[in-house]
Amino acid sequence: MKDRLRVGLAGFGLLGLLACNPGARPRPAASTPQPAPATSPEDQVHQAPRSADEHAALLARAGELARALIIVDGHIDVPFRLEKTRAPGGAITEDVTRATEGGDFDLPRARAGGLNAPFMSIYVPSSYEERGGATEFADRLIDSVESIIARAPDALALARTPAEVREHFQAGKLSLALGMENGAPLAGDLAKLAHFHARGVRYITLTHSRDNHISDSSFDDARTHGGLSEFGRQVVAEMNRLGVIIDVSHVSDEAFWQVLELSRAPVLASHSSCRRFTPGWQRNMSDEMIRALAKAGGVIMINFGSSFISDEYRRRREAEQALLEAEGLDDDSAAGRARLEAWRAERPPVDFASVGQVADHVEHVIALVGVDHVGLGSDFDGLGDSLPTGLKDVSMYPNLLAELLARGHDDDELAKIAGENALRVWDAVLERAAG
Repeated sequence: MKDRLRVGLAGFGLLGLLACNPGARPRPAASTPQPAPATSPEDQVHQAPRSADEHAALLARAGELARALIIVDGHIDVPFRLEKTRAPGGAITEDVTRATEGGDFDLPRARAGGLNAPFMSIYVPSSYEERGGATEFADRLIDSVESIIARAPDALALARTPAEVREHFQAGKLSLALGMENGAPLAGDLAKLAHFHARGVRYITLTHSRDNHISDSSFDDARTHGGLSEFGRQVVAEMNRLGVIIDVSHVSDEAFWQVLELSRAPVLASHSSCRRFTPGWQRNMSDEMIRALAKAGGVIMINFGSSFISDEYRRRREAEQALLEAEGLDDDSAAGRARLEAWRAERPPVDFASVGQVADHVEHVIALVGVDHVGLGSDFDGLGDSLPTGLKDVSMYPNLLAELLARGHDDDELAKIAGENALRVWDAVLERAAG
């Protein structure tokens, strides 16, 4: 569905104290990183304390913070994951209110990691733009989120406002917010925007992997509209009016700049990272874009996927995808998986990204525009087996908090990164709508 293929605190293995993905193929132990040239993206890497006592203390403190702070995750693909388990009779066969063997999210792991407000992604594949049925598919995914809440109403609640997120936090409930990934379900009708707002959708990612009738995509070279379509411009205005957050992840650079020009409210990038570390890859955001986003009051929520974090990993994955396409194979098929395993066996392994590298992206945003404009948008359940070592599922947010603590960030800064920045943007969007 999305993308795939070092350890957190420098070279010691604090992250081994929390479980990692047991299904990942073995990797050689990472050596202690060496200082990189000042012109390299790696110049953001910091050395962290190395004693066992210091590591244990950091992790314990991070666990306390994870329980005390509101952690908002801008993008988790649970609904689409569940849709893929739907039985022939129509029932979803996986229950994420209980511990699950697969996937990156379930309620017990969310509680263990301190997660409070994940945006459940109402992800509609780009193919629905052409074949139709996008509106109905989105409604079905929203139904599935409502059914999750109905299974555990004492533990879960739909969140329609930041105030509700805070209310649920005080009550010990986990908030499920809704973010629609791909505007295809609007189907050219602004009334459908009001419909999805009424159902609880609080942000919309304008497009996904291909250009749609609203916006050009960062993944599509066609550049159908040169940014936003005329209808897309109307969508921006109507989202502002209704108080729906505009999500600029996945849009082309041209569309991004047009959104900033048109929007009266701050915008989010719900699950994007920094292009400085992945040069030339338009799915991530350039420094210029991040500065403009921040100037408009917005927030970039860092995607955890290794392809978003590590250019080495991204280039390896691109080579793998090119191989499969050339041979007419799919990486979800047995033949495709076998071909990749054989191809990988002939080459040096490429490690997953590390928690430290994810922290590098967070710190790069802070260095550019300050701590008020960065958050977390993991893309859990949407990345396959490509998540960083030590950030394999929703139980592991404390690993990232520990890494940031080791780099000298205080509790107030971590509160902003964990969730307060995203909630501030959400509040600002509602205030502009009310005004």
